Amino acid sequence: MSAAGFLGVLMLDTRFPRPPGDIGNAETFERAGIPVRYVTVQGASPRKIVQEADPAFLQPFVDEAVALAAQGARLISTSCGFLASYQPVLQAAVPVPVVTSSLLQCRGMDRVGIVTFDAQSLARAILDAVGVPAGAVVEGLAPGCEMHARILENSAEMDLAQVERNVVDAARRLAQRAPGLRNIVLECTNMPPYRDAVAQATGLPVHDIETLILKTWRALPA
Repeated sequence: MSAAGFLGVLMLDTRFPRPPGDIGNAETFERAGIPVRYVTVQGASPRKIVQEADPAFLQPFVDEAVALAAQGARLISTSCGFLASYQPVLQAAVPVPVVTSSLLQCRGMDRVGIVTFDAQSLARAILDAVGVPAGAVVEGLAPGCEMHARILENSAEMDLAQVERNVVDAARRLAQRAPGLRNIVLECTNMPPYRDAVAQATGLPVHDIETLILKTWRALPA
């Protein structure tokens, strides 16, 4: 373990590809000089967490967060933006900062729009758990598109070029629906690899779990 501690990431039980930029790829943080340690919550599939919101997984996530903090984690995050609903409980369970979701940064933004993995499943209660403004506009991936289907299937294969198009298309729909937007937040922790493409397509600042973690880590006491 690094003397300076490490970033602990609570992972869903997945096997789909994770290119650099994805929270589940250690290179995402190693290139920023942040040591990272991963722990998988067994059985917590994307479908169980995103679409079923299975409450049986709350305690396993809490237990793993407590263990990471005891091992020396200085910051704890998760591999799914929908775990924003766990934010209050996880933060209360450990003495270090917890950033469950990129959605946490929405509360400090004006005219923010959200690109989410699954708009139908992103209930208002999840947004409220992390203080997302009531006026935030939400746009999801097209149901059944490459990214949506492969992640829900927990497939070992995924066409990453098509996935980029899926994310960019959703961002364009968002910008068209809300022409006064000033910021876009990518809810899904698998979307940061496509941040630059979204920014280029929309002309707007784009924020995600990677940008939030880097900002939070750099603000930690020395």
